[in-house]
Amino acid sequence: MRFSFSALMMLVAAGAAQAATEPLTAQHLWQVARPGAMTLSPSGQQLALTVTRYDLAADKGNADIHILDLRTQQLTALTQHPDSDSAPAWSPDGRQLVFVSKRGNEHNQLFLLPLTGGEAKALTKLPVAVQQPKWFPDGQRILFLAHVPKGFNGDFAALAEQLKQKKDNKVTARVTENRVYRYWDHWLTDDSYPHLFSINIHTGEIADLTPGWDRWFSLNGDAEFDISVDGRQIAVSAVTSAPPFDQINHDILLIKTDGSGQFVNITADNPASDNNPKFSPDGKSLVYGAQRSTFFTADNNQLIRFDFKPQQKTNLTKDWDISVDDWEFGNNGTLYFQAADKAKSALYSMPLAGGQVKQILRQADISQVQIGQQQQVYLVQHSMQQMPEVYALDNKGRTLKQLSRLNTELQQSISWGKTEDVSFAGADGKLVQAYITYPPNFDPSKKWPLLNVLHGGPHSYSGDSFSYRWNTQVFAAAGYVVIQPNFHGSTSFGQAFAESIHGEHPVKPFMDSEAAVDYMLSRGFIDASRLAAAGGSYGGYLVSWIAGHTDRYKALVNHAGVYNLMGQFASDSTTHRVHAYGGAPWSGLEVMQQWNPALFADKFVTPMLIMHGEQDYRVPVTQGLEIYGVYKGKGLDARLVYFPNENHWILKPNNSIFWFNEFISWLQRYVPAGPTD
Repeated sequence: MRFSFSALMMLVAAGAAQAATEPLTAQHLWQVARPGAMTLSPSGQQLALTVTRYDLAADKGNADIHILDLRTQQLTALTQHPDSDSAPAWSPDGRQLVFVSKRGNEHNQLFLLPLTGGEAKALTKLPVAVQQPKWFPDGQRILFLAHVPKGFNGDFAALAEQLKQKKDNKVTARVTENRVYRYWDHWLTDDSYPHLFSINIHTGEIADLTPGWDRWFSLNGDAEFDISVDGRQIAVSAVTSAPPFDQINHDILLIKTDGSGQFVNITADNPASDNNPKFSPDGKSLVYGAQRSTFFTADNNQLIRFDFKPQQKTNLTKDWDISVDDWEFGNNGTLYFQAADKAKSALYSMPLAGGQVKQILRQADISQVQIGQQQQVYLVQHSMQQMPEVYALDNKGRTLKQLSRLNTELQQSISWGKTEDVSFAGADGKLVQAYITYPPNFDPSKKWPLLNVLHGGPHSYSGDSFSYRWNTQVFAAAGYVVIQPNFHGSTSFGQAFAESIHGEHPVKPFMDSEAAVDYMLSRGFIDASRLAAAGGSYGGYLVSWIAGHTDRYKALVNHAGVYNLMGQFASDSTTHRVHAYGGAPWSGLEVMQQWNPALFADKFVTPMLIMHGEQDYRVPVTQGLEIYGVYKGKGLDARLVYFPNENHWILKPNNSIFWFNEFISWLQRYVPAGPTD
């Protein structure tokens, strides 16, 4: 066989490229281009999406809007600005995009960009931030959300002066009598509430569609809403609970768009939360999600169809033991929705009238689903071995075709560790699923250290996804075999499995965690003298529990972990804790304290790294400081890494890299990395 010189050079280059691969590091995570906010054009021929890239020198990310031509697969940057451009939305005729950006303003504003050419035009210049633009069907108005003070009368000029006076006020006290008064990393005590506004794109006239509104749509500041086909009403999920908010309940409200603010609550009969309303393409019905439990935050979300004539509700997934999420309509009325199924993302379809549910896809992690005119499916997918890209799904063949190449060069430069999906017997003999990530140079004939990574929640799961915060490929690349057990309490394995830890908070998860280690030891390539465990949030709670119940580990890592159950009544969320713990400080204290890691401090011996953010209101920073103080009081090895400007998650690029370095350095101090004979 003869080779041309050019072909030979290509082979040499390919071999060199393969040889030049390197293990994944924390620095690589911040080189990944991250697609988001994907939306399909009315013609079905283009996708608008944001692509966020990060600058370590600036310590922040910047998002620009791109257009992906589905015919040519050409990806073109539509905006390039030092300020992030986000939330793109197509006009009904497909000729314009509205998006959100600061572009020199103090707050995000609306900008309109013609796709036929020309610069983006500012539509608003308000003293408050705007968000979540959505076009009315007539293409003449745009709906958007903005937070304004209680009693706002529509005068934005007066509001600007009011906000200036508030900023200049020397009193910084916050006062409340509510049970829920802060959320995640921000306070809810400033009497500011989201309003829905419309703006006429020709005249610039702004109308408040929720005048006098003094309720939240959600505690995180966003809203789930949709506009009816005729543009006469808006369906929105909103908090209908009254102060002092002993429970937080969301209902679906139908709000008139005539500016009267009149609305109808169509889910008042359900005391639990209702979410994510979407009108059917024919306008005859509305689909939304509904939970049934008022004390279980991860209660299965069921899909409800509300018919306007006659006004009646049908539970489309009443026989499902799985929680649905993020539904979309095809133009033929078919309903598409996602659900987590046994620690993987899955996509399903079903007739709006109800009936057979078909699983279209189950693999890795999928998001940003868009449905084309011929029922093509477009989505973003990533996995533990794959950085995020845009894909098209052949609905007949059920095969994925990659459309974007945002991270191809970086992807190919990495030496990836193998991943494995396994199951083993856990608590009560029930099967427990787990993922294993191996070092890139893994040799099963040698002995390796094991890192047991425990997820938070506890009602979440470790999935086959490319994580920017707990990336197991980074841990494995440092020379550790990593296991992620989806212990009892994890979601995506059925309602009973998730509920099984109520009232016995650590029991079955701890048993499952130890069974995971035993399973790995049985495989023959794990060194029993080199074991480590790590977890965040509830996973950190399990690490604290492990510290008082076994000395088999040589090192522990506790990120934003619960240590003292009593202290969790300072959390932003307390209403479900009595049920979760089986008691409370005022009733059933003895039962609750059975599961309190703080009461087993006398058993602590294993060195522990403790990391926590000051702005963490979910697990207040005192939890990390307390266990660190106990460790030091006992004279044990411990290290505290404190982030004054981070919340429950470490989100700033340089802080994130520092976090990973501290994590791995701590492991290496007590659990030598890499193989031994």
